[in-house]
Amino acid sequence: MEVEDLLKLVLVLVVIWIVLEILSEIVGTALTILGSLGGIIGVVIVILIVLWLTDRI
Repeated sequence: MEVEDLLKLVLVLVVIWIVLEILSEIVGTALTILGSLGGIIGVVIVILIVLWLTDRI
């Protein structure tokens, strides 16, 4: 294997590694946003149940 081919292989592996790191950050951010929305959705559900029980809806 020539040095240039080896360098190309290393370059491709580094690019794949960087893309995987970026995707990992995007997925982590999306999960964080969805996790915080879960709490907000829970509060909305509780408010709707209380309003329904008090005949406000």
